[in-house]
Amino acid sequence: MLDGLEVTIVGAMGGVLQSKHTLGLSAAEIGAVASCYLAGAVAGALVFGWLTDRFGRRKIFFITLACYLTGVALSAFSWDFFSFAAFRMLTGFGIGGEYAAVNSAIDELMPARLRGRLDLAINGTYWLGAALGAAATIFLLDPKLLPVDLGWRLGFGIGAVLGLGVILLRNFVPESPRWLITHGQPEAAEAAMAEIERHTQALPAQAHKKLTLHPEKNFGLWPVFQVMLGRYRARSFLVFVLMAAQAFLYNALFFTYALVLVRFYQVPADNAGLFLLPLAAGNFLGPLLLGRFFDTIGRRRMIAGTYALSGALLAGTGYLFAIGVFTAATQTLAWAVIFFFASAAASAAYLTASEIFPLEMRAMAIAIFYALGTAAGGVLAPWFFGSLIGTGSRWSIFGGYVFAAALMFAAAGIAAWLGIDAENRSLEDISAPLSQTEEADA
Repeated sequence: MLDGLEVTIVGAMGGVLQSKHTLGLSAAEIGAVASCYLAGAVAGALVFGWLTDRFGRRKIFFITLACYLTGVALSAFSWDFFSFAAFRMLTGFGIGGEYAAVNSAIDELMPARLRGRLDLAINGTYWLGAALGAAATIFLLDPKLLPVDLGWRLGFGIGAVLGLGVILLRNFVPESPRWLITHGQPEAAEAAMAEIERHTQALPAQAHKKLTLHPEKNFGLWPVFQVMLGRYRARSFLVFVLMAAQAFLYNALFFTYALVLVRFYQVPADNAGLFLLPLAAGNFLGPLLLGRFFDTIGRRRMIAGTYALSGALLAGTGYLFAIGVFTAATQTLAWAVIFFFASAAASAAYLTASEIFPLEMRAMAIAIFYALGTAAGGVLAPWFFGSLIGTGSRWSIFGGYVFAAALMFAAAGIAAWLGIDAENRSLEDISAPLSQTEEADA
């Protein structure tokens, strides 16, 4: 939710921040600020991913939020391009850490039969934050209500307030029993399980394999890379491609959508946030409504299908944009349809990264592939599309859309080829723990 809020607010502010009464940024500088945010997220994911596997999911929750709160508060006091870029990078540093810690906890606390739909739904809350940001900018960026140089600054206060609320809610999230048991804390793991069972409905008894573990507190980076590039190199390639393709598509469009609306459809800059509301709705409803099919039809077919359909829709609507068929309203509707499927695809990329690697390296795997995928597909995308928009050529922008669509098609093919049928399987069945020393039937 916090990432969705941040991306949306800055995206909606794109037109306002070009005003000489605010920071006076160019389209390329707005894209560069977005790239700085993503670069910070990459660094944060790597740093906090390692810390999450080393010190636990729950502890890192609060540290990543503290980084986010600091960065978002400072962003409100930016005075030029360089200060704004630096504070956005700090905000991204905290958000990147959130991905590793939160996705690890989700998969390790959810039952196998529901893991796909719950993971997609929770990742889909990104778009609740996006909707909140879009709705807020309608009022904050209205010069009739607030001075133009004040409204955008107050927008970052929403993130700070929301972050404080999240801190309170996270007091109720337990540490992962799986993490505790593999780090030599069986008593704490039993206590965590008892607390979870006290608040949940009992599940039917099932036959499980017995695992014998040799707990270690730290496996180091070298064993992690040995597993990723050795035993699971095909899985590593799969996750990298899925992450990179969705990162390019999303970061290209959502950091620059306001620039497209303002430049090509003459939408007033202070009204850009209004057009994001249907986009946020499409993005939120996609994972929510399609998520159960990832548990029933299966991961491989659903991931390949959603990636391919997203690519086809993006290429088709990009052509219609290039020939001038759309109005601002129909362009927004077309984007909403694309993102209904693309959002499920993107959430499934995080689901895949978080469930197909061993428990002891789960957060680090998420972090590495988030970082690699974002670096390869996302960091340059906002700057790239910002520059294309700056040319004023619809056909240049269409070329960018075609490239993003090609990445989605490639990811669909690789998912069909290398995808893992992880539905309704325990995490330990999908990938044995690194600390496992013996396995026998119960």
